[in-house]
Amino acid sequence: MDRLSVGLFNDSFPPHIDGVAQVVKNYAEHLCKKESCNVTVVTPENRDANDCYPFDVFRYPSIPASSLIGYRVGVPFDPESLLRLRKKKFDIMHIHAPFASSVLVSALNHHPRVPTVLTYHTRFDIDLQKRITNAPMRKVAMEFVSRNVNAADEIWVVTERCGKALRDVGYEGPYRVMENGTDFPKGLAPKEKIDDLREQYNLREDVPVFMFVGRLMWYKNLKIILDSLKILHDNGQEFRAFIIGEGYDAPAIEEYSRACNLQDNVIFTGPIRDREYLRVFFSVCDLFLFPSTYDTCGIVVKEAAACNCPSLLVEGSCAAEGVLHNVSGFLAQENAVSCAAVIADAIRDRAQLKEVGKRAGEQLYLSWDEAVDRAYIRYQEILQKY
Repeated sequence: MDRLSVGLFNDSFPPHIDGVAQVVKNYAEHLCKKESCNVTVVTPENRDANDCYPFDVFRYPSIPASSLIGYRVGVPFDPESLLRLRKKKFDIMHIHAPFASSVLVSALNHHPRVPTVLTYHTRFDIDLQKRITNAPMRKVAMEFVSRNVNAADEIWVVTERCGKALRDVGYEGPYRVMENGTDFPKGLAPKEKIDDLREQYNLREDVPVFMFVGRLMWYKNLKIILDSLKILHDNGQEFRAFIIGEGYDAPAIEEYSRACNLQDNVIFTGPIRDREYLRVFFSVCDLFLFPSTYDTCGIVVKEAAACNCPSLLVEGSCAAEGVLHNVSGFLAQENAVSCAAVIADAIRDRAQLKEVGKRAGEQLYLSWDEAVDRAYIRYQEILQKY
């Protein structure tokens, strides 16, 4: 049997850190372990990249757009890149962003045409509304996303609620839920590393620890997190909180934290690229704060669950799918007063909090091995049908 040639197309990839870039990296790492599979990640150029991976990374020309979207934008019409990519003779192309990646696949996919899969990871309706203030331009951008989504042969979403959000960009066809996994092993980080982190930040066992991990953008509801923590602080609650990540709004978010008088309670670490070190933070954390209604999946919720850390989520959000309140996590309304009340109630009984974290690990955890195995099986089914 010939080896299956898979192209994974995304608009971002490490060293840029975001959820979808990590998804593509994990897809590639687990697919290339299969003896019958060749994998190529196709992504825009990044001058800071050091692509030492067990799979091929093909980078095509890009232009800077950090002020608008936080990373470089690919130029999908480069003739030399198209010629070199056609020589790879992909059997299936899996798109993870309906922008430059989709345009590149459309330009590439001729004679012979091969099946394409598109995973809808992100609430682009919210994203475009935040970034494009001009209504006519925003409408054009939404139509562009809709055309690219509709051009794919099969659509995957990461949660059922994400599928409903997909309808908001005009997609009316069928979709398949294909969950993302986590590369964290199940269980806590080594005790000595946990002890070292506690000592480094002077974290007392009797003081609850909270954290957020992700891009530091206001639309991730960072204001709700900080306002919630201010309410707890003003009510005399002791706590420490880590805000981990980078993003366009980072300076403003840090300034707002100081304005809330949280400088002694909230620690901004910047991005943490060492996955094992990040796992130590999750293992120390008592409650992961993720009230985002923007994220369609929130791999970080599974990362927290891997370390038996429960999450605070907004009821009805995509990230909260499958989470039961006070059973495998905690659900609040999308406002600071509700979130603060749920946090205060959750940390009141630390033993119960640990039980909820344990159930999160049992009910929400999904490894990338299992997630990518499901995708690989589906690739083969698509090819047989195609």
